[in-house]
Amino acid sequence: MIGLSVLIPARGEEFLGRTIQDLLENIQGDTEIIAVLDGYLPDPPLPTSDKVMVIYNPVSVGQRAAANQAAKLAKGKYVMKVDAHCAFDKGLDVKMIEAFGETGDNVTIIPVMRNLHAFDWVCAEGHRRYQGLSGPCETCGKPTVKDVVWIPKTSPATHSFRFDKTMHFQYYSEYSKRPEVQKGIEINGVYNKDLRETMSIQGSCFMLTKEKWFELDICSEHFHSWGQQGVEVACKTWLSGGRVIVNMKTWYAHMFRTKGGDFGFPYSNPQDKVNENRELSRGEIIF
Repeated sequence: MIGLSVLIPARGEEFLGRTIQDLLENIQGDTEIIAVLDGYLPDPPLPTSDKVMVIYNPVSVGQRAAANQAAKLAKGKYVMKVDAHCAFDKGLDVKMIEAFGETGDNVTIIPVMRNLHAFDWVCAEGHRRYQGLSGPCETCGKPTVKDVVWIPKTSPATHSFRFDKTMHFQYYSEYSKRPEVQKGIEINGVYNKDLRETMSIQGSCFMLTKEKWFELDICSEHFHSWGQQGVEVACKTWLSGGRVIVNMKTWYAHMFRTKGGDFGFPYSNPQDKVNENRELSRGEIIF
């Protein structure tokens, strides 16, 4: 019986195949992977496995709708949405399900978030440049090629997030240093330091029951396709009487794309739509 369904909505994602391969190498339970090719075909082709289901949309429907497509087909009691450019801890799936055994199911749980060093740009002279925009070598000016290294960095290891009064996601390292936070949540009169509350999440990896996914409309298509998902998930969980928890016993690593061009987001993300999503976070969609 499948315990967990990993949902991966993807559009123009060059590392989708590597993300799936990483999952296949590290899952240890009865876990399935559902990837949604949202308006594109990957090159090279994806890894094949009886644990992998692929959905193809000839025309893009958007990240949220694609995630919901995958969730509807999920066979697991639990679903975990992840971005298509991530690496994972050995046994992440088992460790996350074990955490739900401690907390119960009225929660959303995330692993600790690390950064993924996915690739470098390398020239014929051997000069290396950390992942980012393509272009000639900054040292000698010669052409560069992409060298995939796929290294989950051990630092930072982020596990505390919030949002501000404009509903803008923020990191919250100060909170994670508080003694009352570090002792963890209380379960049956005992504090568990491996399970800690967080106000919000970043959004690239989160897990809850399939039932809660649809009960809370956790991936609402009333929002614009891209962005604001972490705040949405956190608010819907907290305001429905649940809790948002970080499982300190496991981690994933996420590749951040913030420079635009050929190292930017796969969906259109103009600032006016970002602002509209933040305003939607204030309204009836969440509250």
